[in-house]
Amino acid sequence: MIPLRDNIPSDRPPIITYCLIGLNVLIFFLQLATGPHLPQFIAAFGFIPARFFALLDAHPDKHLALYLPFLTTMFLHGGWLHLIANIWTLFIFGDNVEDRLGHFRYLLFYLACGVAGTLLHAYFMPSSWIPVVGASGAIAGVMGAYFLLFRHSKVLVFIPFFFIAPIVEVPAYVFLGVWFLLQFFSGAFSALGARAAQGGGVAFWAHVGGFVAGVLLIFLLSGIRLIRPDRTPR
Repeated sequence: MIPLRDNIPSDRPPIITYCLIGLNVLIFFLQLATGPHLPQFIAAFGFIPARFFALLDAHPDKHLALYLPFLTTMFLHGGWLHLIANIWTLFIFGDNVEDRLGHFRYLLFYLACGVAGTLLHAYFMPSSWIPVVGASGAIAGVMGAYFLLFRHSKVLVFIPFFFIAPIVEVPAYVFLGVWFLLQFFSGAFSALGARAAQGGGVAFWAHVGGFVAGVLLIFLLSGIRLIRPDRTPR
């Protein structure tokens, strides 16, 4: 299912969401500008689980080398399709979550979810020397927040199925719940397969970790009333 739009307008301009989209696009063009040096660029700024654990064991005091990739990897992408899918999903779901959290808290929330996703990926793929890149973990956190805050909203989705491609409206909890289950079971099955030894393919566990972090953080923030009250009937 490919999301096209939701039916919840935001009350305030999603400034941070637009800035994050712009930054992801800008850095992607920077990636392209590196030309033949792109693999070295990705290796330097992407997150490599095996390198992280090796550094943590041998040089725990090298904080910049250890922890900077947790941030920089969120703004790298593996190709045009990867970039477009991420920024489109952020565009659809990010504005409402930013509206409820406020700009500054939303930015911290986004980054925290990205870090959580990367950590879970590292937990399941500790020996992988393949860089994991992308904003997917952070955006999965936004989706998790939307799942909790706007679960009764509607999402218009495109469902490609052979020669039939219907466009239907489904409850947000259905779309996001199905998406999460697909990520979870894909991650579980990939961990059982031969590819798990190499750590290649899609970082499903980063998606799972980001989504779960988003749900938990929103639940916590709701409990201590740091989220703007929802005054609009749903």
